[in-house]
Amino acid sequence: MWTLGPLLGLAIALTQFGAVSHEFGHAVEALYEAADRAATLRRLAPDVAVVVTSGGAGIDRATIAALPQLKLIACFGVGVDAIDLAAARERQIAVTNTPDVLTEEVADLALGLLLATARRIVAGDRYVRAGRWPGGAMPLASRVHGKRLGIVGMGRIGQAIATRGLAFGLQIAYHGPRPKPVPYRYEPDPVALARGVDFLIAACPGGAATRGLVSRAVLEALGPQGLFVNIARGSVVDETALVELLVAGRLGAAGLDVFADEPNVPAALFALDQVVLQPHQASATHETRAAMGQLVVDNVAAFFAGRPLLTPVH
Repeated sequence: MWTLGPLLGLAIALTQFGAVSHEFGHAVEALYEAADRAATLRRLAPDVAVVVTSGGAGIDRATIAALPQLKLIACFGVGVDAIDLAAARERQIAVTNTPDVLTEEVADLALGLLLATARRIVAGDRYVRAGRWPGGAMPLASRVHGKRLGIVGMGRIGQAIATRGLAFGLQIAYHGPRPKPVPYRYEPDPVALARGVDFLIAACPGGAATRGLVSRAVLEALGPQGLFVNIARGSVVDETALVELLVAGRLGAAGLDVFADEPNVPAALFALDQVVLQPHQASATHETRAAMGQLVVDNVAAFFAGRPLLTPVH
């Protein structure tokens, strides 16, 4: 079995997978280590049965086409928007991801960003470290408990966020392509959802269907007292509008873990005290990354053993 490392660049998946790969009786190639990746790929292409990639890097149609024996794409991550699923379906290539094992971790960070931004925790840390406290109290923060939370996306992660929100006495509403059997108010219009809440969290999948879903109109409806949190994908929000509205004070605050052009973050955000930034690390704990890596390994093991895949995407 070969793994296309540069398409993922995710050391933990390759390291953990490589550590147990001998049980499969197949060779493993870390393409990310190759000096000439294109040449190495051409050399290996006739033998590649499985590709391991990440949710951020994925695999495109051209690479899939270059691998005539490819039968499985195992994704280290829950999001598969960077994988050309149509190309995989055309070739009847199975795709797996790592759902469930990261749900609680991502939901934790979503609430952490909400708390850190509303209560100005990061700004307070900077205030103390800069020695400004002796000169007077810092500006007041915003209350969290008892307010209204809107969630864009009510899948596994959205539901876990909602459960945490209930612990803070938040009133929950959500938007998605269709109502779900959950005890929260469904709002079919994302602009109306934003207009009726204090906090808005994006927790939907990335991809063409959700590109720009959190639009300028949504952010304007959230307003100068509103707080936006994104732990989904940078593509789901109009990032240009987000930055403009934050700088102009027409959006109150933001806690952001994902961006449109990672790892590049709009420089205008760096000077804003009302913005908390994270380097796309919602699932980045030792425990969860180990569980994600193990699930990748288990899916690949099932494939080679001829057993049903554990977490097939299609």
